[in-house]
Amino acid sequence: MKVSWLPNTLRETLQCAYSPRPIALSRRRVLHVRPRPRQFTTASQLQNSIAAPKIKFPNRMEEGKEQFYGRVVPASPSYFSAQPLFSDNLLALEALLRKYSTLPTVAPGQQPRVAWRSLSEYRDTIGEVVKASKYHKIVAILSRLNHIHPSLMPTEVEDALNLYKRDINPYENVKKVTPIDKRGRALGVGRRKASSARAWLVEGTGEVLVNGKSLVEAFGRVHDRESAIWALKATNRVDKYNVWALATGGGTTGQAEALTLAVGKALLAHEPDLKPALRRAGCVTRDPRRVERKKPGKVGARKMPAWVKR
Repeated sequence: MKVSWLPNTLRETLQCAYSPRPIALSRRRVLHVRPRPRQFTTASQLQNSIAAPKIKFPNRMEEGKEQFYGRVVPASPSYFSAQPLFSDNLLALEALLRKYSTLPTVAPGQQPRVAWRSLSEYRDTIGEVVKASKYHKIVAILSRLNHIHPSLMPTEVEDALNLYKRDINPYENVKKVTPIDKRGRALGVGRRKASSARAWLVEGTGEVLVNGKSLVEAFGRVHDRESAIWALKATNRVDKYNVWALATGGGTTGQAEALTLAVGKALLAHEPDLKPALRRAGCVTRDPRRVERKKPGKVGARKMPAWVKR
């Protein structure tokens, strides 16, 4: 033991503690130190310190023979890792990729469109906290396996891909086409806040009736009049179609904006190619905004009452 850097008094004390022979200290004192006997563990002590109890195997052990000790071996080599299930899944997919990497693949963009499970769904499935960067490794391998030619897709690869697919594939949804009746009318439905509107669109000269009233009589504000037929104005179709609409619930502004969506959907039935223009104009997406409810203890939704000191 190196004690050269210690003070003289502490150095002499340490030498006394580690030296079995007498050591002369300062001031002419002699200290006799007896070495302590070392304690060794016996086989019986080791046997008693084993945490796991004895395991009896009646099929293999006979009476009178000595029992042996065993331990449970985990089935997965990644059992003692932080994320054993994720590691097993990743290793299994990598093994499949190495095994079938030589199979022919389809051109990019021609593979079947598949919606994989989200990160939150995968976490709930395995019960482990997996980072997004690690889950992206699995998704990358899945997309590579999905590029294998469908006619040569192995069965075990299909089973592995099905484990990570969503229950409902959004890419297989069939778009519902708005029909046009025998009189050339297309029906569109729109909602906004507490208002709902139904609009029938037919080719004509630009006449508009809302609840049996003209546009000027139904809406006093100019902004509401423009909102009701904004889908026709944005596409320069005001003079080519007639509109007959029924609006209920809410106020004038809610009914006018509900008509915007209803007329836009009806116009798409006549001219589907106008969808990009109508989407840019905001006539396709429903507006989910609503008035926030009043909370107890407050004047309104957010406003607090005036603070009074006394």
